[in-house]
Amino acid sequence: MSTFQGHVCFYVPPHINDHIARVADKAAGRSSAAQRSALASRVLRERRRETHHAALATLTPPAPGKADRQIYDDLHQWNVNVDLIRGEGDSPVAGQNANLAYDYLGATREFYKEVLGRNSLDNAGLTIVGNVNFGVDYNNAFFDGAEMVFGNGDNVIFKDFTNDVDVTGHELTHGVTQYTAGLEYHDQPGALNEATSDIMGVCVEQYAGGLDAGTFNWLIGEDVMADDLFGEAIRSMAHPGTAYDNPQMGKDPQADSMAGYVDGGDPHVNSGIINRVFYLIATDLGSMPAAKLWYATLQNLWPAAQFSDAALVCGQMARILARDKTIARQGPQTVRAAFREVGIV
Repeated sequence: MSTFQGHVCFYVPPHINDHIARVADKAAGRSSAAQRSALASRVLRERRRETHHAALATLTPPAPGKADRQIYDDLHQWNVNVDLIRGEGDSPVAGQNANLAYDYLGATREFYKEVLGRNSLDNAGLTIVGNVNFGVDYNNAFFDGAEMVFGNGDNVIFKDFTNDVDVTGHELTHGVTQYTAGLEYHDQPGALNEATSDIMGVCVEQYAGGLDAGTFNWLIGEDVMADDLFGEAIRSMAHPGTAYDNPQMGKDPQADSMAGYVDGGDPHVNSGIINRVFYLIATDLGSMPAAKLWYATLQNLWPAAQFSDAALVCGQMARILARDKTIARQGPQTVRAAFREVGIV
């Protein structure tokens, strides 16, 4: 059964969009788009919160599905599922972003099936829904518990959010978390929730691109940065807190260890600690074995799990997977060293 928490999970964290809205140059026409994006995100959060209890009351175990894809064009409205333009097996359509969304939903689905043995988000063939052209110059992408939504970006700070496969991998993983651990969206469970999406997002990107831990750049969202911000990214898993530093976005506040943990802070900020843990594990064991390890960990966590719980469970899973030769024999030592390096154990 889904453990939907009633939270809209956004790709670009609020502190970035709020900064953009505050400092964008009105004379250049940027503030209106930035302010619309920030306001739309707040409205979406409130709308989802209001419907949370009604949604919980009607949850039932999912019926088996076909794991098919549906792509909607929202026609620049602030609504989702406006016009169905491509279904599973349909030919490409005129809009490049619709076709990229279709392809990247498929890449994420394939990663979960082929690498992790999971049948869509709910492991029962749930239809995967994507929306493009949401709103006007919307500087974000999100998963709202039912569908994936891509903004076009304003082409000043961000490009269309279909340009980076890790956006899709990240957001759809919120759906996987919804159907597994159901991690709450606050404090340490919230940071685990966000980190899990970053972890699987980069693993989808590596899987789709034929990359590995040693050749991957470990950046999140680098391919949705507008041309003038080329070289920046939204997050760095190798070095949290270094992804960006510019007047438009501000300075990356992500923590890379418990020394920087913020009590009650944004899950996107504190998730850097777990991102760094995974980077350390993956660069020792390999990204796909590390993905299998983290997926096994996720399935054995619970809604209020803390960082120390994740360390304990991940260590236990490492021993099991090492015994089964799914990961290298030194897996348990690698896991302990990674969690120790960031100050969790």
